[in-house]
Amino acid sequence: MADSAARTALEAVLRRRFLISGWPWRCLAYLVTSAVPLVAMAVPILLFGVPWVFALRRAADGGRAPLTVALLVTLGVLLVAGVGPLFAVPLAELERRRLRLVDARPIESGHRTARGSWAWLRTRYTEAVTWRELGYICLLGAVAPALYMALLAFALVVGAFLISPLLADGTAVALGFDSVTNATEALPYALAGLVLLPAVPYLTAVVAGAHGAVARALLGRGPDERLRAELVEVSRSRARLVDAFEAERRRIERDLHDGAQQRLLGLTLHLGMARLDLPPGSPAAQNVADAHEQAKLLMTELRELIRGIHPRVLTDRGLPAALRELADRSAVPVTVDADLPGRLPAHVEGTAYFVVVEALNNIAKHSGAAEAVVAVRRRGDLLTVEVRDDGEGGADPRAGSGLTGLADRVAVIDGRMLLSSPVGGPTVVQVELPCGKE
Repeated sequence: MADSAARTALEAVLRRRFLISGWPWRCLAYLVTSAVPLVAMAVPILLFGVPWVFALRRAADGGRAPLTVALLVTLGVLLVAGVGPLFAVPLAELERRRLRLVDARPIESGHRTARGSWAWLRTRYTEAVTWRELGYICLLGAVAPALYMALLAFALVVGAFLISPLLADGTAVALGFDSVTNATEALPYALAGLVLLPAVPYLTAVVAGAHGAVARALLGRGPDERLRAELVEVSRSRARLVDAFEAERRRIERDLHDGAQQRLLGLTLHLGMARLDLPPGSPAAQNVADAHEQAKLLMTELRELIRGIHPRVLTDRGLPAALRELADRSAVPVTVDADLPGRLPAHVEGTAYFVVVEALNNIAKHSGAAEAVVAVRRRGDLLTVEVRDDGEGGADPRAGSGLTGLADRVAVIDGRMLLSSPVGGPTVVQVELPCGKE
């Protein structure tokens, strides 16, 4: 496989062209630059850790009571938990940026956005990702120095083996567990160093890749954060679609009301004037009269179409007035009980209105009901719309009665629909819509 296909250092190690690629140098740069977060960690350790360690030692050496030692240990843990996140968050951001050296895959922070100092602190101390970052920083300080020193020692031994013939000029030169005094004795070590030399970049890549894998696991978004971020994005996208659909519907309603309806009204008036100018009973008068009647019918249909797209009364006077007008035009007698303290968000009013429209259409077409009741209530940030009829019941969303589409319309703004329709009635459709705080 080509080296270009490798996205991480651990993948690059398995490529045939690894040694002549840029990965060994990237891995070396990653290990060398690890000194930056390690040095940055030393600052809070010196400021807060050293005095606490001295106090703990004095308590232990002075024969203090175990309770005193336990208290100091507890205070140390609380100090790490209290101050640690303040240093871990920026260091973790640095580590996510450094990770690009050994892992080309994108990595995002799992932190939520917070505005204001107190909100930022409250959010950071309650996020799981913050404590994972603190755990990573502690792990980096505890494990990385020892691991890097072992790798450095191996590299120095290999280097010493390679140049041992140059160093052995009659004086004893120590090479690990043995020593040599001349080039002949050092030659086997030089050959061993030559054989082990390719292992240095491979070990460097393995150590850097393992470090990067741990960093990605602890510093990236966990499964919950990724799922939450995806859900948030889906919710935002859905809200944008709802807003765009509502704006487009209002534009169509405005264009029909101010454009097509006004022109049709002018045509109707001109036809009415033309009827007055023609001799009564003439064929031309009859044709103009027929056209005039058709224009008036078309005007009525267009007015109903505009009202179906977005009723003007809903925009001007709000949901209760729009529901009462809807009840006046219903084929089934409808009682409206709407008790709302004020106006609702436009998308909530629109959804609630068209839910009632669909429910009343279903009642008129399928229920055989003699009357219906529409009740609207707002409790806190929840709007409840209930449509009840005394019909035959037995409504089934799978029968194509429009209930499935109604439920989908409600779900778009994170609402829910409840249906109760036993055979023999009554049928109750209840919808709950979030509408924000009062």
